[in-house]
Amino acid sequence: MSVGQGRIIKTYNGYYYVDSGLEELVTCKVKGKLKQIRFSLCTGDLVEFETNPDGESMITKILPRRNFMLRPTVANVDLIIVAFACVNPDFSYLLADKLLVLAAQAGIPAVICLNKIDLAPAGFVDEVKGVYEKIGYEVFAISAQQGTNVDALKQRLYGKITVFAGPSGVGKSSTLNAIEPGMQLVTGSVSEKIGRGKHTTRFAHLLPFAGGYMADTPGFGNLNLEELDETGLAGCFKEFGGYEQGCKFTPCTHTHEPVCGVKAALAAGEIAATRYASYLTILDEIKSKKEKDGRK
Repeated sequence: MSVGQGRIIKTYNGYYYVDSGLEELVTCKVKGKLKQIRFSLCTGDLVEFETNPDGESMITKILPRRNFMLRPTVANVDLIIVAFACVNPDFSYLLADKLLVLAAQAGIPAVICLNKIDLAPAGFVDEVKGVYEKIGYEVFAISAQQGTNVDALKQRLYGKITVFAGPSGVGKSSTLNAIEPGMQLVTGSVSEKIGRGKHTTRFAHLLPFAGGYMADTPGFGNLNLEELDETGLAGCFKEFGGYEQGCKFTPCTHTHEPVCGVKAALAAGEIAATRYASYLTILDEIKSKKEKDGRK
């Protein structure tokens, strides 16, 4: 019986594919005593495993996570790339803010990538940068198709475990391939090894890149954040913090209160209207879900 350790780079149909530093991935199942928590295992988890003389490998221990993100479901990540297109599909401030909230809740740094800048309406990229760079987010405006500004983004990812997350159709896979030519061949090879056939992004999986990993993730049409706690939501909007000392009540929801530093900053143009609108929408979704579930 041999013992090893590695990182889950993909999960599929009850199997866990572990990068242990060897040339071939180790295909694992979960040992009996861990079966009750197998559904909590995810891409990025560090695990220990045993391989018996017949070559069958079983995960025996899950090592502590340093972070975890539910949507997309990944663990132990250094950086989230919030990936959107300027057009086709159109950029959504709400969806971008939802992903930024999820990253903030998980304690994972996030940057924004705007693809298809060659098709962007005049002034649009500057508009988005004006909202997010002001509050400390990096914004990379690229064209994966033409290779524009891809090198700058590539430099940002060296040595990191990076996950690309965003709606369907924004060009996440094409961006990965622009960053590392041949990445599509690698993803296809991995898919073939695990019996998936032709590559389609249905599950997050990590691919080695420059001393770290990169991951494409499934696209989506919308994100529901009902698992968030409304009391912690404002803290995920990092620009709010500098104005909350102007709130008369503690805690303050920054909605109906008569004296609110955040609403005053909004009125003064110091907080972007799109960000505040996203905050109200997400807050309403959380409250509606709680009411539906009968929670207080």
